[in-house]
Amino acid sequence: MGLLSGLLDTNQRQLNIIKPLVAEINKLEDWAKGLSQDQMQSQTAEWIEAIKGKSDSEAKNYLNEILPKAYALVREASVRTLQKRHFDVQMLAGIVLHQGKISEQKTGEGKTLTATLPLYLNALTGMGVHLVTPNDYLSRHGAGWMGPVYNYLGLQVGVIMQERSFVYDLAFQNSEFQDEYAIHLRETPRKEAYQCHITYGTNHEFGFDYLRDNMERNVKEVVQTNPNGEYGAHHFAIVDEVDSILIDVARTPLIISTTAQKPSERYKNANQIVKGLIKNQDYEVDEKFRTSTLTDLGIRRVERMLGVVNLYEQDFEMVHLMEQALTANSLYEKDKDYVVKEGKVVIVDQFTGRLLPSNRYSHGLHQAIEAKEGVLVQQESKTLAEISYQNYFRMYTKLAGMTGTAQTEAEEFYKIYKLEVVSIPTNNPLVRKDLNDVIYKTGAAKFKAVADEIVERNKIGQPVLVGTTSVEKSQMLHELLSRRGVKHEILNAKNHEQEALIIAQAGSKGAVTVSTNMAGRGVDIILGGDPPDAKEQEAVKAAGGLHVIGTERHEARRIDNQLRGRSGRQGDPGSSRFFVSLQDELMRIFGGDQMKSLMDRFGMEDNMPLEAGLVSRSIENAQKKVEGFHFDGRKRVVEMDDVINIHRDVIYKLRRRILAFTRLLDGSEPSPQVKGDEDWLVRKLMENTALTEEFWQKMSEGFGEKAWLLIFCDISLPVIDLNWMDHLVDMENLREATALKTYAQRDHLVEYKTEGHERFEMLVKRIYTEIWQRMQAVEAQISQGEKAVQVGRAKKNELLAMGPVTYQKGELETGVSAADAPKSAIKVEEIKSGAAKVGRNDPCPCGSGKKYKNCHGKS
Repeated sequence: MGLLSGLLDTNQRQLNIIKPLVAEINKLEDWAKGLSQDQMQSQTAEWIEAIKGKSDSEAKNYLNEILPKAYALVREASVRTLQKRHFDVQMLAGIVLHQGKISEQKTGEGKTLTATLPLYLNALTGMGVHLVTPNDYLSRHGAGWMGPVYNYLGLQVGVIMQERSFVYDLAFQNSEFQDEYAIHLRETPRKEAYQCHITYGTNHEFGFDYLRDNMERNVKEVVQTNPNGEYGAHHFAIVDEVDSILIDVARTPLIISTTAQKPSERYKNANQIVKGLIKNQDYEVDEKFRTSTLTDLGIRRVERMLGVVNLYEQDFEMVHLMEQALTANSLYEKDKDYVVKEGKVVIVDQFTGRLLPSNRYSHGLHQAIEAKEGVLVQQESKTLAEISYQNYFRMYTKLAGMTGTAQTEAEEFYKIYKLEVVSIPTNNPLVRKDLNDVIYKTGAAKFKAVADEIVERNKIGQPVLVGTTSVEKSQMLHELLSRRGVKHEILNAKNHEQEALIIAQAGSKGAVTVSTNMAGRGVDIILGGDPPDAKEQEAVKAAGGLHVIGTERHEARRIDNQLRGRSGRQGDPGSSRFFVSLQDELMRIFGGDQMKSLMDRFGMEDNMPLEAGLVSRSIENAQKKVEGFHFDGRKRVVEMDDVINIHRDVIYKLRRRILAFTRLLDGSEPSPQVKGDEDWLVRKLMENTALTEEFWQKMSEGFGEKAWLLIFCDISLPVIDLNWMDHLVDMENLREATALKTYAQRDHLVEYKTEGHERFEMLVKRIYTEIWQRMQAVEAQISQGEKAVQVGRAKKNELLAMGPVTYQKGELETGVSAADAPKSAIKVEEIKSGAAKVGRNDPCPCGSGKKYKNCHGKS
């Protein structure tokens, strides 16, 4: 209790420190009311001009100085454009976000409006600010809804989506979007959306654009720039639903890959063999760690089936395929972990219930599931570029976050991201009644009780939202309610396109909505429906408000809290209750024994529930165990990724220096920056190879300075890209190899760091050596005399006239391995493995918005 009170005291102290700022903002309300729109925009321009030329520390102090006036200005602009005035608690949250912390605001407290305050203030630096959302709908909805506020104050707002990008333009009427707030989004090139003062977009699009930019062959094709046109644009970001993005989604990295030519038939063979094996005899399953391994008996049985003496020596690849097939068959369930849609295995997000069509399980697991389901087994892939979400978001100079549930993960936020969590009080008192959990012996008894409770609540007209953990269980409840004649809506990964329409009416009188976890984020349920009917709203409140039922406790407490948080928004009445059984996954693996013995002691029947505070506490303790278990796993993943992040930083910086030479394609003269990059590269080459200043000068004079720098760029970038791609594969193999050293009592991470550093040193040496070899090959051409001079002049004219440097093999790339993939082979994936074939009329995976045949699919 002492620790809890200590945390509350710390939180209150932080709030007490910033409350005087809110009072100061309120005093400036009359000042803001007295300004015309022109005066407001002039004030914005004045602040932007004043910040120019200031150092980072000076700019930071200046923003803190003008914060009260800036926030007062945003509040007045919101009143005039949206007829919404920020509450004082939203001002508190806005200050917390500006300080680079996580603001925990309960559902319905207006996070979208809150974000306008720090976004406007930090956009005044001219460096560009990003609002990161979990999906495209929330990005375009947020930018479209808040766009009038930013425009009124003289700032531009852009949106990046999976295949397209937009700028908010009040004069533009877009009939394409059903969302009323998105009708003023004008389609625009991606770079223009980034060069707006404020850019909304999803976590994966920001990350993928960073990776794609570091694969470009022309600096003009780089999109992630800020309003000043500077490369990078990682100044300030606010992450919406920060626990989902920085913790749940961050379990898997962002990866761009290309198809690897590996046979897929062996996955089918492995699947057939697995079907004949016996659990707990030929193989063992560990549900806690989600692994499945062959026993000694199982290995001998497989060896007899395959006709080999020693499987590990004669066919080690089959061992890997067998283990993935075992995992697919024993631990991954259809309609829970994935669905089969249009002949493809599509992953279901365990935290939101949404489909993830662009994701694939890694290391051949996805192929193993495809073989299990009898659909087309796609080829594995080779990684071209990757980054973890943790290391992408840690690139931002300042990072902040918003969510309704963050305190349970406060330790992880601080240890991984150095982010503090501050809980913001609600604008109106929370009156929702959170009832004790009830626990049953069996899942069947539990679901019967859930259906009975829904019927009782429905009789009095109380709206009910039911949260399930899988498509399968939502369908089961659907059948139970249908038999009882209860009219209801069902929302899961199979009909997620209707999400916004279904959830909008979930607060209507007598409404029953059965949903997977997807209903947990980004949507407010308004009592009386949307738009609300005053009479019906009062009837719903009289019936007790929205009643939320959880049919199972999730591994993480905050997911349960997100579901509960759908009810009781802005002081509305409401209630919640969780139904649990000893057969639920959480109880079965992490904590059901204590409850089972308790129920057996009292001689309780299957359909007799146990309800007490003890039950809820025991379940919460089980959840804490799981949260700690997963935190340790994610922490280890970040520590491993930190090793390759150092490598990535060095390689990408080297690449960007060389890429800067492509600025000369427009015919301009080398700038001081280009000159500086040239001098730096010459020094590095001289340190690592036999290059001399005389050689460089000779090449520069022979081709002309601009043409030589462009030729150097043309021969260097493929060397870097090819070697980096091989290094990623090498490091993946090293990670698996060093993991085995734990059996010899050696630290996995230490071994990986040490060997990884040695391999990286060799990589850098190899890159410089191969670039030097290519330079010598080009030099051999000019040494042939007048003929070479003519070739040089022709090459110079060709280079200066050409457009973007492409991935296609050029005249100077003779001898480059076929693995130096053309752009047309690149597939964008969030988890590596074989990508689906792209149709000629499908959107191009690169995100340009063009059809594949008109972009990277050109023959």
